[in-house]
Amino acid sequence: MKPALALLSFLAWTVLPPGAARAADADVVHNSLGMSFVKLSPGEFLMGSDEAPEALAAAYPALPKERFANLRDEKPVHRVRITRAFWMGRHEVTVGQFRRFVEASGYVPESIADGTGGYGWRAGYDPATTPRGDAFEGRDPRYSWRNPGFAQGDDHPVVNVTWNDAQALAAWLGKTEGRRYRLPTEAEWEYACRAGSRTRYSGGDDPRTLLRTANVFDARTAQHWPRWQPMALDGDDGFAFTAPVGSFAPNAWGLYDMHGNVWEWVADWHGDEYYAASPVDDPQGPSEGSVRVRRGGSWHTWPFYARCSYRNWNAPATRYTLVGIRLVRED
Repeated sequence: MKPALALLSFLAWTVLPPGAARAADADVVHNSLGMSFVKLSPGEFLMGSDEAPEALAAAYPALPKERFANLRDEKPVHRVRITRAFWMGRHEVTVGQFRRFVEASGYVPESIADGTGGYGWRAGYDPATTPRGDAFEGRDPRYSWRNPGFAQGDDHPVVNVTWNDAQALAAWLGKTEGRRYRLPTEAEWEYACRAGSRTRYSGGDDPRTLLRTANVFDARTAQHWPRWQPMALDGDDGFAFTAPVGSFAPNAWGLYDMHGNVWEWVADWHGDEYYAASPVDDPQGPSEGSVRVRRGGSWHTWPFYARCSYRNWNAPATRYTLVGIRLVRED
């Protein structure tokens, strides 16, 4: 088969990889903390993005053009094969679930254990008066997973949790239940987010599709950060801060909040050039590094950064008001 025809054939197949046809009645299991997991079948997809800076600039006219020149780690687009079924968290880990873990295990999250706290929102805080211009106040011991500065119920996604906190949660669940829990690999995460799509978002290329499926930086959130109003999604999703998990429509595979609400830690170290050398089967990311990848965007993320292919990263001990957890459970 000619290369062009082979690619077209592959693209047509990835619109509906194995598992997608069963999304509506996919197996769902629940664990001891009340987390739900959806079984995703093996399959192949195209990972990354090769969109030209000019196309992105036209789609996101409010952003400075230099933002579109710094996306080399999304390239090249490459074929990935997920060879084993896995159970993906249906939702992000909630405040209530994390609290039950802490109470049952005695684990002390890093924002408390190291005494430096986390980050939080405060109405009188002005980013322009700080050396870094950070959108949130911190680190400060007053802020932690218990208090990000804004109201959260037990059904909201937990924030101010580190990659190491996520590892501790997964290890405790594994020991308690006799099953392996872990963070998804970056490839598994993008496979689950795309849910058979090849568009910027699982619901299409238009950022306004996020109003139905995601809690991102919109008109309501921009009321608290008016200087960034031009970057806001054109609409109001009903939430200025985090939303209860599952408040928006799921993707085609029954997963909620894969875009927005909170950034989600994944297992991989970050590498700018990793995609060029990535294996096809079950890539695990670089063997070493200094920062771990987080994916999906958050309630405070401009729509451009909530795309399926966008990669962000932080040191494993980072805790922030925008970063949370989604786990994988293995059979």
